[in-house]
Amino acid sequence: MSDEVVSDASAAGIEPVIGLEIHAQLLTNTKIFCGCGTRFGAAPNMNVCPVCLGLPGALPVLNRRAVELAMRAGLALGCTIQRHSIFARKNYFYPDLPKGYQISQYEHPLATDGELAYVADDGPHVVRITRVHLEEDAGKSLHTAIGDSDRYTYLDFNRSGVPLIEIVTHPDLRAPRAAADFFARLRAILLAIGVNDGNMEEGSLRCDANVSVRPAGESALGVKVEVKNINSFRFLQRALEHELVRQTELLRAGGHVVQETRLWDEANGRTVSMRSKEEAHDYRYFPEPDLPPLEVSETWIAEVRAALPELPEARKQRFIRDYGLPAADAAHLADTEERARFFEDTAASAGNPKAASNWVMGEVTRRLKAAGAGIEVVGVTPAALGRLIRLVDTGVVNGSAAKAVFARMYGSGREAEDIVRAEGLSQIGDAGELTEVVTRVIAEHEDAVARFRGGNEGSLGFLVGQVMRATRGRANPKKTNELLRRALTAREAAPRTDE
Repeated sequence: MSDEVVSDASAAGIEPVIGLEIHAQLLTNTKIFCGCGTRFGAAPNMNVCPVCLGLPGALPVLNRRAVELAMRAGLALGCTIQRHSIFARKNYFYPDLPKGYQISQYEHPLATDGELAYVADDGPHVVRITRVHLEEDAGKSLHTAIGDSDRYTYLDFNRSGVPLIEIVTHPDLRAPRAAADFFARLRAILLAIGVNDGNMEEGSLRCDANVSVRPAGESALGVKVEVKNINSFRFLQRALEHELVRQTELLRAGGHVVQETRLWDEANGRTVSMRSKEEAHDYRYFPEPDLPPLEVSETWIAEVRAALPELPEARKQRFIRDYGLPAADAAHLADTEERARFFEDTAASAGNPKAASNWVMGEVTRRLKAAGAGIEVVGVTPAALGRLIRLVDTGVVNGSAAKAVFARMYGSGREAEDIVRAEGLSQIGDAGELTEVVTRVIAEHEDAVARFRGGNEGSLGFLVGQVMRATRGRANPKKTNELLRRALTAREAAPRTDE
């Protein structure tokens, strides 16, 4: 639907303008300003203390690990880490905000002026990053799943003070699908650098989308609508598609877009108004008096930069360049460090990167999907899989038999060579032995032979299948095909003279 929505807007002379604000929970064991735990799923209001509840006299102390992870994210996104940044109080009232303000960064954030460059199916993209700043999370209001939640709102403050980074982009995105793709790529980066766990269902990664429309070709921005707290790539795309249609139709009818905050209602496939959009002055920001300015040294920045792993886009381009993989294969294999390592170790063992890619993306991925598991618990080692691939490449087993061998290897710890030897699965490549089977199959399937000789090439595949069946999948497919074609196209023997 996304392409249709953008196409319709373009036909109407309307251009979408989209920017994202991504909130990512940092992978720390304790909160940003106190020693309370951050584990998801704890009993309500158990991971709390006077600091994260904002009780009088409780003073915040900054978590060094949170700063380091925030710098790691900023550097991975090409930002400049500011040696001097300041925490501020963002004042607003909401029941799950115990202090009545949120400690965040405003005028002087930790990281600024980055970009994420990548190559998508429709070509290269560059999305500029305005800022990456540190802040604390609010608590959680519970409106459902409790007996009398129709009468009361329950508050769980376990999440209060959990460390976050907010990643703010420039309004550089022009389509809902492109926004969802960018969000997915950003998640992959945060996972790769160990900053966030990527668990969108638990709310540790969520997105606010700012969307407006303007006449095509103009540079001035239209009136911005913010869609809050989206925790799915699909929901983000659907919400933006709906907003693009809603705003375009409103302008077509002579109306005006109102600056406001809206929520995505997935059940009804629409956004709904939440409140009028606040401006910065509505929050009455001022420097946090209980925290000194955050000073980071060049040495610390250099240490964090040196510890960054290879990022998914760079790894994808290396796989294309060094292994000759198609872009789609390289993107899938490079998506996570674990999958990339498994592929590279398999390729090294097999000596055949393309075959290793096919096996990882094929049989290995199918097994993992069926089990609902990730590559980190795969039931075969890269070295063992590489040895199986070598058996195929050297003609010891054919592709069909190799899949059967793989099924027996998976989760058992058995070696491919042992399985092939014990179960007699080695490939039949001897022309004499195969000719006997081919002759028998031709004699048993006269109808298929006649169809082939009548011009039906598909019948050859049927006959190859019969040879494979007769040999329990052990026949060499290439030689089988050659022997069958030779036998079927040979001149018929002269008729015998009856005596």
